[in-house]
Amino acid sequence: MAHSLVYLVRHAKAGERRVWTGDDIERPLSKSGWKQAEALGKRLAKKDVGELVSSPYVRCMQTLEPLAVAVHSAIRPDDRLLEDSAFEGVLDLIAEVKDGAVLCSHGDVIPATVEALVRRGMQLKTEPDWRKASVWVLRRKDDRVVSATVWPPPT
Repeated sequence: MAHSLVYLVRHAKAGERRVWTGDDIERPLSKSGWKQAEALGKRLAKKDVGELVSSPYVRCMQTLEPLAVAVHSAIRPDDRLLEDSAFEGVLDLIAEVKDGAVLCSHGDVIPATVEALVRRGMQLKTEPDWRKASVWVLRRKDDRVVSATVWPPPT
């Protein structure tokens, strides 16, 4: 089997958690977060992207909205990408999705997932970057993720 790619996106900048009075699930992107989401959408739309899968949190869904518009695709929420989720569910999702899938999750889930993949033999080709709106490009071969590079957040 040829290599296939999965894009694992950390949601863009959102309003500050400590000043948000509503349910954290509803906390939206900030103005700078929307700019990041637009830039991510433009960059990813140039790739051969497949399905779009996101944590149901508003900020994650919004991060993928510009890409969804650009590629005429819906965003499928998946609870395995929720904040505080165990990495095992994300590993299952990465294994299930088709080539070019774009997944959006949170700043606790992504490092745990990447670290679990490294323990399973994945090679890191770049220094880790955990910042908001960073994109991990995961290269799969057969049923394994063999390597990863990370794009820094758009400026």
